[in-house]
Amino acid sequence: MICRLRQIRSTLIGIVLAGLVTDARALDPNRLPSQYVREQWTTEPRFPGGVVNGIAQTTDGYLWIGTDRGLIRFDGFNFRPVSLTSIASNVSILQLLTDAGGKLWIRPQGADLVSQKEGKFESVRYGHGAITALSKDKHGGVLVSDIEQGTFRFTADEVQKLGPSSPPVISMTETADGKVWLGTLGDGLFFLTGGRATNVNAGLPDRKINSLLPIDDELWVGTDTGLYHGNGNGFRRLELPSFLGNVQVLSILRDHDSNMWVATTRGLLRINGKGISFSEEDELRGDGGINALFEDREGNLWIGGTRGLGRVRDSAFVTYSSVSDRRFERNGPVYVDPEGRTWFAPAQGGLYILQNGRVQPVTSIPANEVVYSINGSADVVWAGRQRGGLTRLQFRNGAIASQSYTEANGLAQNSAYAVYESRDGSAWAGTLNGGVSRFKDGHFTNYTTTNGLASNTVSSILETHDGAMWFATPGGLSSFSSGQWRTYTTTEGLPSQEVNCLFEDSSGTLWSGTSAGLAFLSSGRFQILHESPDVLREPAVGMAEDKSGRFWIATSNHVLRVPRDKLLSGAVKTIDVREYGEADGLKSTEGVKRSRSVVSDSAGRIWFSLAGGLSVVDPSQIDDKSVPALPHIEAITADNNTANLAASVRIPPSPRRITFEYTGLSLAMPARVRFRYLLEGFDRSWSQPVAAREAVYTNLGAGSYRFRLAASNSEGLWNGPEAAIGFEVEPTLSQTWWFRSVLALCVGLVALAVYLLRMRQLTRLLNARFEERLAERVRLARELHDTLLQSFQGLLLRFQTAYALFDTRPTDAKDVLGNSIDQTAQAITEGREAVQGLRASTVESNDLAQAITALGEQLAAGASSATSAGMYVEVEGAPWNLHPIVRDEIYRVASEALRNAFRHAQAKQIEVEFRYDERELRLRVRDDGKGIDATFLKVEGRAGHFGLHGMRERAKLMGGKLTVWTAAESGTEIELVIPAAHAYAASPRRSWFAEKFSWKSVRSKS
Repeated sequence: MICRLRQIRSTLIGIVLAGLVTDARALDPNRLPSQYVREQWTTEPRFPGGVVNGIAQTTDGYLWIGTDRGLIRFDGFNFRPVSLTSIASNVSILQLLTDAGGKLWIRPQGADLVSQKEGKFESVRYGHGAITALSKDKHGGVLVSDIEQGTFRFTADEVQKLGPSSPPVISMTETADGKVWLGTLGDGLFFLTGGRATNVNAGLPDRKINSLLPIDDELWVGTDTGLYHGNGNGFRRLELPSFLGNVQVLSILRDHDSNMWVATTRGLLRINGKGISFSEEDELRGDGGINALFEDREGNLWIGGTRGLGRVRDSAFVTYSSVSDRRFERNGPVYVDPEGRTWFAPAQGGLYILQNGRVQPVTSIPANEVVYSINGSADVVWAGRQRGGLTRLQFRNGAIASQSYTEANGLAQNSAYAVYESRDGSAWAGTLNGGVSRFKDGHFTNYTTTNGLASNTVSSILETHDGAMWFATPGGLSSFSSGQWRTYTTTEGLPSQEVNCLFEDSSGTLWSGTSAGLAFLSSGRFQILHESPDVLREPAVGMAEDKSGRFWIATSNHVLRVPRDKLLSGAVKTIDVREYGEADGLKSTEGVKRSRSVVSDSAGRIWFSLAGGLSVVDPSQIDDKSVPALPHIEAITADNNTANLAASVRIPPSPRRITFEYTGLSLAMPARVRFRYLLEGFDRSWSQPVAAREAVYTNLGAGSYRFRLAASNSEGLWNGPEAAIGFEVEPTLSQTWWFRSVLALCVGLVALAVYLLRMRQLTRLLNARFEERLAERVRLARELHDTLLQSFQGLLLRFQTAYALFDTRPTDAKDVLGNSIDQTAQAITEGREAVQGLRASTVESNDLAQAITALGEQLAAGASSATSAGMYVEVEGAPWNLHPIVRDEIYRVASEALRNAFRHAQAKQIEVEFRYDERELRLRVRDDGKGIDATFLKVEGRAGHFGLHGMRERAKLMGGKLTVWTAAESGTEIELVIPAAHAYAASPRRSWFAEKFSWKSVRSKS
């Protein structure tokens, strides 16, 4: 019997050593089955399938499950039934596997073999037959057994026949030597070489071969009566736990950590160098068995049973809980000695040692005695007890010797809540309310608040690198160095005076965990985190540092990991904090308030004493290069219409709501996967990390877009690829390029037309102004010619005459000079009048009648008594505002007519009449003088005079009409008529009453 046990152990060690060639991690072989994290899907609507027959994973990360109800795809959150081409959707799927090229192979019941790649399913035809088994060869090819056609190998779309037809084959594999092994339904085991089948049944009492697994030079065989291993020369039985008897083995798998997993009708076996472990898996197995095993790319073990699907995975933490031992039900302090022994004290009492998975009680401490604190050095351990004082424990020859110290020995109080051994060998004991005691050289020295201690209740003790002793109390933090006490409170920067725990990091910085979070000592003051998530403001009850400089912290409700440099910076963001929970292997995240509840051991592991048990994490096994999450965009929906992602995606015009449905494939802890997305053509930057698995955009305009998606894995690492898909929102008619081009062309043409019209108007206006200025210059020329120049020419002749008469006829010369002086005065008057005509304007006043009246008064005053005439100005109708240019032109026409009347007509009476009518403006100037010679009217005035001609020109420029009536000795009448549209600044709107009772006024009489 002893030889047989040694043989079994040698076999198991061989299994482990064979698996050490891989670097990939799977399930930790050192754990108990209960310490793995498990999840099961057994009932609808969580799991739509029934009996699970096969499991596989494609390179895109999706998990495929073959059930008796059809094929199912799983992304970690959702199970989606998948229909196969030309096969009923509810057909039973018997086997699944993926080949070296990533192609999924499916063996449906009663149908052709089906393969899937890049989302397309197609039947694999090689001739008529009935497939009974499917497996991988040693290079990742596919082996197929057909009861009629024989055995085939599929590699890179090539088919090779390996052997003839044989009895029904239900299991297949290929060993390293190239032999293809066939396990039959009732005819035993065969191998194929050179196209021939050779039967090997030595050592196999059962002829039904359910499963085969090659490991190096051995072949493991699962039968209806147990598990066997051997080679072509024979097989031997592996002894399983006796309570299993001749258990039926249905499937065998070896993971990357060299665990061999055996699926049976009684449950699940794990076989490795540590021995054989068993779990019944009742929820999955039901009345049947465990049919399928599969290890995914992240090292998770998937279990397919009669009632559904299960997942077994490793976790960051290994937890010792009441599931395996009731002594872990609720823990207290924890301490790891230099020999790697873990000392722990449950809250219900007693002291225990955990080593190599075994728990040993410390018998010198009663099982009902609560131990508050544990500390020590080398082979000595000190325990602070609730009632028994301070106990010294020491290993001697494999046994534990103990000695206790109480108040009778000088201890301040029998309730020793915190203990610590300093480097000088002193044992310090902080009590519940009696202060602190120092035990050295067999004597106790006690310190209380009278000595400088902040409080007589001491919760934690620590010695820093400079030899100072620190004491955490509810009233602050006290230090004792060189015989001097000093106390730190909130005045010195602590976030709270209630200090729970103390820790000195690898750089020598002192940290205190208070009821309001963390603080560290710097330059004599404590510094707090000025920016941090709420979890770091909870009461801190324990902390430790790993070899990578990361802090592991237990709070009242959380277990956290934070980089030390982030904490020292005083600014910690949410992304810097890693929270651990049940998914990471913890049974509880509630910290324990004890002197030491978080400690590190010599191997770098961190131990946590928590309300749910004792948990340990190995930070070196938390890989920052962990398997990335694979993002996938699964659907695009526009206003409840799902787009076909296999083709070019085009969205109808003016979508109100576009929804992108996506996933990130990390099957270990899918709930921790986070997503960031960016819609090129709309977003300016990536979104914040979100857990939601859909993104919604509203009212996107026409154009081309590209939706990009990134996912982080369960460790928060964004180390995976991106997923992206382009699409186009079709334009409406008004958004098409040709419509916009035509519209732009029309707008351009309208703008051009407006521009040309405006330029034409400006040109006409400028021409009018130029013509006006030219006419004015012509008038001035006429005035100067008819007045000043003629007068100066006459004066010149008179001066020449006077000059000639001076010598001979001085009296006549004097008369000539006198007349010349009079003519000079007249010339000056004419020049002034000319200048006045140049400057005359009614710009300063809009009242033409007033301006004409003023001009008439000036002309009357300058006339001789012989040419003096009376003048009346009459206005009919209410005056309207006139265009400034028109107003000035009317004034000049009227002034020219008045000058002619006063100067040349020899009239007695001159009348000026203005009539403001709705349709026109009328001006009449009449006199009763001698009239104008008819010959002058025909030639537009006397030769060399331009007055009449100038008035006609002005009338034409204003769009009006000038009419002259005259008769010898009967006077002259000049009439100017201008249409209202040209004359008035605003078209007049006169009432019927105004038309009937328009008033007249005589503005002046001179």
